[in-house]
Amino acid sequence: MKAFAALFTQLDESTKTSVKVAALADYFRTAPDEDKLWTAALFTGRRPKRVITASKLRLWAAEHAGLPDWMFEESYSIVGDLAETIALVLPPPSQTSDQSLTAWIMRLRELSTQDEDARKAGILAAWDSLPTAERFLLTKLLTGGFRIGISAKLMTRALALAMGQPEPELTHKLMGNWTPDSVTWHSLIEAEDPTADQSRPYPFYLAYGLEGFDSLGPPADWSAERKWDGIRGQFILRGGSHYLWSRGEDLMTDRFPELAQLCDALPDGTVIDGEVLAFVDDAPLPFAALQKRIGRKTVPRKLLAEAPVILMAYDLLEQDGNDIRSLPFAERRGRLADMVARVSTRAPLRLSPRVPFNDWNDLAKARDDSRDIGAEGLMLKRHDSPYLAGRKKGDWWKWKVDPLTIDAVMIYAQSGSGRRANLFTDYTFAVRDGDALVPFTKAYSGLTDAEFRQITAWVRKNTLQKFGPVRQVPPVHVFEIAFEGINESPRHKSGVALRFPRMLRWRQDKPVAEANTLADLQEMLRVYG
Repeated sequence: MKAFAALFTQLDESTKTSVKVAALADYFRTAPDEDKLWTAALFTGRRPKRVITASKLRLWAAEHAGLPDWMFEESYSIVGDLAETIALVLPPPSQTSDQSLTAWIMRLRELSTQDEDARKAGILAAWDSLPTAERFLLTKLLTGGFRIGISAKLMTRALALAMGQPEPELTHKLMGNWTPDSVTWHSLIEAEDPTADQSRPYPFYLAYGLEGFDSLGPPADWSAERKWDGIRGQFILRGGSHYLWSRGEDLMTDRFPELAQLCDALPDGTVIDGEVLAFVDDAPLPFAALQKRIGRKTVPRKLLAEAPVILMAYDLLEQDGNDIRSLPFAERRGRLADMVARVSTRAPLRLSPRVPFNDWNDLAKARDDSRDIGAEGLMLKRHDSPYLAGRKKGDWWKWKVDPLTIDAVMIYAQSGSGRRANLFTDYTFAVRDGDALVPFTKAYSGLTDAEFRQITAWVRKNTLQKFGPVRQVPPVHVFEIAFEGINESPRHKSGVALRFPRMLRWRQDKPVAEANTLADLQEMLRVYG
């Protein structure tokens, strides 16, 4: 644990990517294999399950530190991170421990099987044997929310440096449904065959947002298609079994049983990159229809009938068991088109249609029609582009339609986390309904740091009531809220839910009386929902 805590300290104290990569690479060269495996797991989102609730940890930490609950909560609201608050308020350790990262994780697993009294005693003993940095990391592991600001991409770059392997190859090895319990460091990283796991997807190729056509060159070099509003996924058929992976490496196979039909329709050794869409009468349904199925491991027949899905195929990554990502997009697309053409139209598979255009003005007109047909905008792909890993500039671009917007009133503010822990950055917004204000969404991004600091100073001076970390404020500030979609939602008082809400700008020029109304919101739901 000491080596892992030293690594964390190095990562936390520097803002330079080169320094972070070097620190990670040194760690991967020297740490024991089992600790390296858990480190790779933690930085790719494979965290241990939560041992105890956050509320219990807060209670036990305050008690052990001899603090009244209100003082602990005030400290927490200032620090903004529970694990950091606990690490700081607890008394210095009375003993020491030399256990490794893996040993501590195994100890936490043991505690998770014990009764509450034993868990409390074990956690207090752990806190009492670790210095601040190690105590902080252990508490992060306890909560099951291990996020410390290092991306999987940065970690993979460092791992490639340490292991002397190509970064794309390691990115592929780290994909899939592995855990430290199911693999060893050797089988995951050092073994020669990166496709030993039949279910393993390829790293997704991601696009940057398009800001202008000046650097794109002739339109004839490009292909355009719709950007559909579903779940990006890879359909994998290998060894007679099929798998469906989301872009976030979530295995979704059981949630969309309709796609099992493709096992009989497609040749073995096929990997297709596409979009899972709820689809009825040859048209996509709103994302809200698909969302009802996302959190379910088993889908009832009623929902299968109401929101059947298809795979809208974008790209062919593997054919007859051969990785074809290095081929030009035009050739991969041609092979995909031939494959889909041999599949029955009754099967849940469609080829994403191309959008024809002669010049950029034609494409702009096609983009304007996107929302009318249930799309988010357009994707542009250079004909000669290979299928790369991660977000790269140059060959793939997304050109989304302008967001929907509404002017709303801020009524609550909450402090952020991490570097924004001392700023009020998370706001609740309302629309007018006669003399009342009806809350309808939250947003926490879109403003500059200077604006956040200005609002924070105002919140501190104008708080009406406190509800834990939340502050009620006078309804005097109007913000323009941008969002991608709007859906009916009986769970919300307003009756609506927004998709990807964010603050577009602070409307200091607009009085509350000119903010939008609940009727405006309901009209948007009627038109765009």
